[in-house]
Amino acid sequence: MTDWHQAIAAAWPLLAALLLGLLVRQALLAVARRARAHADAHLSARVIRVIAVPAALGLPLLFLALAVRATPLPPGAVAQLQHWLGIGVLLCVVWLAVRAVGALQARILREHPVDIEDNLAARRVQTQTRVIARVVQGAIILVGVALALMTFPAIRQIGATLLASAGIIGLVAGIAAKPVFGNLIAGLQIALAQPIRLDDVVIVDGEWGRIEEITSTYVVVRVWDERRLVVPLQWFIENPFQNWTRTSAQLLGTAFLWLDYRTPMAEVRAELQRICEEDPRWDGRVCIAQVTETSEQTIQVRLLVSARNSGELFDLRCVVRERMVDYLNRCHPQALPRLRADLSRDASPAPSAVAVPAPGHADTVSPGAEDGMGDLAASQAQPVQPPDAEAPPPARE
Repeated sequence: MTDWHQAIAAAWPLLAALLLGLLVRQALLAVARRARAHADAHLSARVIRVIAVPAALGLPLLFLALAVRATPLPPGAVAQLQHWLGIGVLLCVVWLAVRAVGALQARILREHPVDIEDNLAARRVQTQTRVIARVVQGAIILVGVALALMTFPAIRQIGATLLASAGIIGLVAGIAAKPVFGNLIAGLQIALAQPIRLDDVVIVDGEWGRIEEITSTYVVVRVWDERRLVVPLQWFIENPFQNWTRTSAQLLGTAFLWLDYRTPMAEVRAELQRICEEDPRWDGRVCIAQVTETSEQTIQVRLLVSARNSGELFDLRCVVRERMVDYLNRCHPQALPRLRADLSRDASPAPSAVAVPAPGHADTVSPGAEDGMGDLAASQAQPVQPPDAEAPPPARE
């Protein structure tokens, strides 16, 4: 009979705590579901959603830890139960802190969208926020797990033993952890100095692409042909690379033509100006035709133009090259290269070919024209060929 009364005395606090914890858990989960429906409109709903889910697990554990003290169990069993329940509460607090950092990160990202035309400041803020948030979350998890492990006396003794012989172990650990800590420090440098940001156009190891993702250990570069380069963070600190959108997305690009010495440069400059003015991708800054080189047979003409971003610049260079060749074929065929072995005295131009309508804007947009797509089905945009490449590289096996 005595044992039966002791069992009842030990069970009813635990049952009461379980019942109270279950009620609190259901209430908090209901509040979290309701807050999720209004999270986009109210800041308070997002805060409740962040807190409610970890609290729905942590509060029942806390109630059980308090109830264990009211039971007539042996002191050793009470201490053991409270120890494990305390670890559970600690991990719930760590979970809550990680969710809080993630919620703050999401709020900053929402307030600084990158899907706008002038997104330089937004990309800077998003890059700093993503890298710093991951570092802080990793530090919180590391500290929480360390605190939980240090509650075990055996592990504390092992730590003291390792600390006594930390010379060799520290050296080995330092060498083994060099890549990890190197990338961690590089991530902080990138977040603060920002040599790269999300959506930057870069040239990495000869590949043209955009910064698609920055994690705590590596960077994903989306290449123009839809490949992905995964580059360690430390590489961007230790190696030179090109960043075409460091301060602005505006770029200059060239189209080279090899023409005959009889080319009328005044007409070529006038035609280039007309082509640029008719194309919406030209930003109005630079439109120049220059003779940059001569050889025994031809002259090299550089057509220099400018655009708002690399995607539009590539398309503009293509259309300038195409329309200029068409213009010379129709109006100045004598300007096209020819062998000097031709001894004909008749230098009269050949009959003009039938005029071909100039290509429209839609005819000269490459499939992956980027930021400047405007109303040309931006949802189907894909990475474009870099403006300094004349043709895509051969497919790799």
